[in-house]
Amino acid sequence: MRVIAGTARSLVLKTPEGMNTRPTTDRIKETLFNVLQTDVPGAVFVDLFAGSGGIGIEALSRGAEKAYFVDTDKTAIGCIEYNLKHTKMFDKSMVLKSDAISALSYNIREAADIIFADPPYGQGFDEQVLAAAARSKAVTEDTLIIIEEEKDHDFSYAEDLGFDIIKEKVYKSNKHVFLRKKG
Repeated sequence: MRVIAGTARSLVLKTPEGMNTRPTTDRIKETLFNVLQTDVPGAVFVDLFAGSGGIGIEALSRGAEKAYFVDTDKTAIGCIEYNLKHTKMFDKSMVLKSDAISALSYNIREAADIIFADPPYGQGFDEQVLAAAARSKAVTEDTLIIIEEEKDHDFSYAEDLGFDIIKEKVYKSNKHVFLRKKG
């Protein structure tokens, strides 16, 4: 896995060993950031279920002002910290050893411009993240939330939690769902 573009372009990132993480492929990451290209510069970016930190580091490399990296796994946290030092992005980062719900509820106190969540598929974390986001001071009507899930996962519950689905990008086996808080 590598950084696709920006100031850290082509740098190889370390990924946690084992089956606890599922790094986003370079092709899907490139497609995601093509969609986000005008939103990232100057943004406060939150990478939930961060794994290696590849998505948040890509955002920093492309001009995000600050990034939060949230994961509960000790090995993942070590990888994130290593990758931030390797890419010289540590000073723009906040690494939180926390679950995503607590991070949104208590730890992230400034308004986020973009929140990316790549939870384990099919375990209901997507709905828990949106429920926490609905109550979070870090989430405004301008915050763009992107959740990665299985391709056929149903997000019909999002409206009941106060979110509009503004876009879906479907890939071979998964998808990115783009949401904003209702006005």
